[in-house]
Amino acid sequence: MIKKPILYLFKVSLVVCFSITAHFVQAQQIFSTNKYPITDFRQPLDITPPALAGSFGEIRGNHFHSGIDFRTNQREGYPVYAVADGYISRLRVQNSGFGQALYINHPNGFTTVYGHLQRFSPKIATIVKNLEYEKKTFEIDEFPDATLIPVRKGEVIAWSGNRGSSGGPHLHFEIRDTKTEETINPQFFGINIPDNIPPIIHGLYVYRLNGKTFNESTSKQAIGISGASGNYKATAPVSLTGEVGFGIVVTDRHNGLSGTNGVYSIQLELDGKIIYTSALERFAFENSKAINSHIDYPTYVNTKRSIQKSFVDPGNPLKIYSGLVNNGKINFNDGASHQLRYIITDSKGNSSTLPFTVNAGTAPVLLTTIPSGSIYPYGKVNEFNNEDLKVIFPQGTLYNDLNFVYKKLPQPAGNAYSAMHQIHNRYTPLHIGFNLWIKADELPEHLRNKALIVSLGGSSQGGIYENGYVKATPKNFGTFYIATDTVAPRITPVNITNGKSMAGLSKMTFRISDNLSGIKSFNGYMDGKWILMEFDAKTATLWHSFDERTSAGKHNFELVVTDLKENTRHYNISFSR
Repeated sequence: MIKKPILYLFKVSLVVCFSITAHFVQAQQIFSTNKYPITDFRQPLDITPPALAGSFGEIRGNHFHSGIDFRTNQREGYPVYAVADGYISRLRVQNSGFGQALYINHPNGFTTVYGHLQRFSPKIATIVKNLEYEKKTFEIDEFPDATLIPVRKGEVIAWSGNRGSSGGPHLHFEIRDTKTEETINPQFFGINIPDNIPPIIHGLYVYRLNGKTFNESTSKQAIGISGASGNYKATAPVSLTGEVGFGIVVTDRHNGLSGTNGVYSIQLELDGKIIYTSALERFAFENSKAINSHIDYPTYVNTKRSIQKSFVDPGNPLKIYSGLVNNGKINFNDGASHQLRYIITDSKGNSSTLPFTVNAGTAPVLLTTIPSGSIYPYGKVNEFNNEDLKVIFPQGTLYNDLNFVYKKLPQPAGNAYSAMHQIHNRYTPLHIGFNLWIKADELPEHLRNKALIVSLGGSSQGGIYENGYVKATPKNFGTFYIATDTVAPRITPVNITNGKSMAGLSKMTFRISDNLSGIKSFNGYMDGKWILMEFDAKTATLWHSFDERTSAGKHNFELVVTDLKENTRHYNISFSR
């Protein structure tokens, strides 16, 4: 009789939420017990055939991609259409992020999102500009009443652009559940992207866990694979003993002009039974950073290679997993041969398979024990204190139990008012930030409101001075110390000088920057009255577009830019139009 590898130390029942079938017909809705409307929505652009620069759930730095990115032929200005009847439920203008974005609520219970827009339609643009002048701010995030801006299916609501944190012209498009605000794969709604190309499998890895917490010290081994066009295989059987987990590197492409996109689902079978499935049907934004738990984060930090683990950390809050047996970890200790198979599927149902054989050794099952006092449990509030600092990790910060490491390092030269404090290491991801207090060393009273915590690379973590300490909330582990920011932001005019005639020019342009804490605000005043200044963070470009508020003749202009430590720079000039 062939023995089975141990997957649990106690009896379990295997529950499979859904199954995968290879090579679906393209129009078929796939992989979900949820029912979505597939005829309500039209395409948001009239570019044919549609092509993507980014797929739903694709792995990005610190987050899953929350929608699909439509290519716009490397240019801006394509009409963007409301995909169904509804009303504008949110107007958003940001320095970064989506830049300019619209949200539409639809009667069917879903919300569509359109990001990185070049400009809004005239009626929407007027409302946005009036709000900006009313509130005297460029950035707005408003939720209009349902009766204010109704839209019809096929109505032009905006033009595509490159605003915000965009790497090139495209339209970012999302469909969200209006009630939960979870974002959902738009291809469930009949948003058709021509695709008959199966995913590409680039690499297969095994991690020797043996009852220990996964971290940067976990032993990892690449398994040789070969194949193409949906059919892959390991080049030789693998001999393994003890508890292991597997990981895989996969990408996808679609027909036509396609970028390198992410896949929809990853499934791992052991001897014909599912032991792990991840499927990117939908996710909550508050859990998106858990992508750093989903992947082999230490490898990503070192090489930018995204290995998707097929075992789940205990503190991972993502709801994308199903069919888990022992969280995907396998104990190979029965001396038998076992058949494993990966099935990788894209959002159209095209699939690739990778079967491989594991020859198990024999070893006793390892039980994990937590040494008292040396491990911070992932599911609790943890605290570290000494005479120089205090650190609190709120519940939900860690994905795994942490063998915490702290070192005090010498005070750096120059603008520093504490020693350097190494808080663990950069290879351990965090879900939320932690609270950090560092004791100030001979910080003059007049500089206390300028103090902040910076990382070893000089990146500001923010901070405020309280009772001899500076407090901040870093989002990642690292090495930190106290510094001060007393330098005002820099203003560099691009197309304007004192006394210049701006007749014939549509706008005046500047570049602004700050040395440490970051830009807090910018305000322009024309002849003493506030005017709208628009900003693009990725290019540090600030501009004012002339309108009916700027009549012909001479004008006095003042620009005031303030950083997060209240250092302010004034720029005054006269010009004519």
